[in-house]
Amino acid sequence: MKKAMLGVVIVAGFFYFLRGGKPTIKNYPNNNRAVVAFGDSLTAGYGASAGNSYPDILAQKISRPVVNLGVSGDTAANAPTRLPDVLAEQPYMVLIEFGANDHMRQQSRTAAINAVAQIVDEVQKAGAIAVIVDTGGPGMGEYTKAYKRMAKEKNALFVPGIMKGIFFKPSLKSDQIHPNDKGYAKVADKVHKVIKAYL
Repeated sequence: MKKAMLGVVIVAGFFYFLRGGKPTIKNYPNNNRAVVAFGDSLTAGYGASAGNSYPDILAQKISRPVVNLGVSGDTAANAPTRLPDVLAEQPYMVLIEFGANDHMRQQSRTAAINAVAQIVDEVQKAGAIAVIVDTGGPGMGEYTKAYKRMAKEKNALFVPGIMKGIFFKPSLKSDQIHPNDKGYAKVADKVHKVIKAYL
């Protein structure tokens, strides 16, 4: 029995490395091209100078356009109403960044998480790769746990804590909440690190 189990593990490991060691991600690869950044002010680039939002910087790193559909102040609970705009781009990949405004306004965390799950489902149904981008700000640990679990269950990519290492550093921020140009560059680095193998 032990030998049989060992054989299964070895075979599974062999196929894992044949795939380049990457986990199975739904809709990778697909025939579309557009990368869409869908989120709130952190996606829109509030506090950045022109051309220095994280989607702008990410576009330079991946040498393809990144459509910025960030709206300052938007919540996860409201975001599904904007999905038609996202899907109209016929996306290859959608970067989904929501939850901070729901948290700060003390709105239902369950409703926010369910809305993000709905977005992931609709994005995947459209044939695109879903990427859950976690804010990771103060007090948002339950969001992080839920998003990480969701990504695993739905075979989506997960970008942890984009504000980690930024939130408490005034030199990387434009105000009490939002990054400045240098801060957004770090956000772009974090997103790029996760998605680069799937482009």
